[in-house]
Amino acid sequence: MNAVCRFLVCWCLGAWGCAVPAQQPFRVMFYNVENLFDCRHDSLKDDCEFLPEAEKRWTPYRYWRKLNALSKVVAAVAEERLPDMVGLCEVENDSVLFDLTRRSSLRALGYRYLMTCSPDVRGIDVALLYQPGSFRLLASREVAVPSEREGFRPTRNILYAKGRVLSGDTLHVLVCHLPSRLGKTLESRRHRRLAASTLRRQVDSIAAVSVRPRIIVMGDFNAGEKDVLFREYFDTVLYEPSLSPQSAERAKGSYRYHGVWETLDHILVSPALLDADARFRTADGKRSFVAFPFMCEPDKTYGGLRPFRTYQGPIYRGGYSDHFPVLLDFEWRFPEE
Repeated sequence: MNAVCRFLVCWCLGAWGCAVPAQQPFRVMFYNVENLFDCRHDSLKDDCEFLPEAEKRWTPYRYWRKLNALSKVVAAVAEERLPDMVGLCEVENDSVLFDLTRRSSLRALGYRYLMTCSPDVRGIDVALLYQPGSFRLLASREVAVPSEREGFRPTRNILYAKGRVLSGDTLHVLVCHLPSRLGKTLESRRHRRLAASTLRRQVDSIAAVSVRPRIIVMGDFNAGEKDVLFREYFDTVLYEPSLSPQSAERAKGSYRYHGVWETLDHILVSPALLDADARFRTADGKRSFVAFPFMCEPDKTYGGLRPFRTYQGPIYRGGYSDHFPVLLDFEWRFPEE
């Protein structure tokens, strides 16, 4: 039985009140998909490098090949457990998400999606794919980072979604893509801190109106887990579960630069989601990186393996992304009568 069929059987049994195992899985995935642009020029955005006549020769063939490559990653994950929720960053617009979820091979999995419409100069945004059978959407909105007011160029908005899971719990989800490190300059650090403080305010506003809120924050933070950013803004309110031992053997981070592994992509949770007695919960050892062999290539300069990316500078490589996805597994049980 494939992953889609297993999910539908589980959902139908739950919906009809039939006997099911006490604990059921719920999987969250985040993936920086490396410049998922369409091939059409948006006159309001600086997307010219991803056009057929540009240096990178971003043609419809390469675009559709990339969509199906990303679909292959999700489908491969689903062979073990279907992701109920997939956060994405570096997606250009609604049309690429429609093509990904409705016209690529991913269409068989039935995802719905939300995305931001940010003032980012290049036009890249964040998005959330979700399974409507396991996450019933209640509300969503965008949260703008006040970049221009503080003298920075516009960056990506934060996506907020609220929904109900089959345990009966309300889940608050935030998807973000914090500003680039840009050579690790002081200005880029200040801009990233501004975005992090905006994100923290959203977490605090949820906590102010909810008792023990169940919050998931995922995204590309452009910062490792030991970065001061986490100590200053998130350590007291959010927690990142530890990696599973098996994941640490496959990949030592989500991104590799000059032979050094970094974890730039994170999934953080509020304390209520770590309660061992909760109906919906996760725990240490439940986080992992997705690094299937087909997503990797040899690093000829520094040795070992690295993510098999779409472009290396202007050179088309035909791979998947320069980041590995990250997973976090949850368990849930039906509310007691």
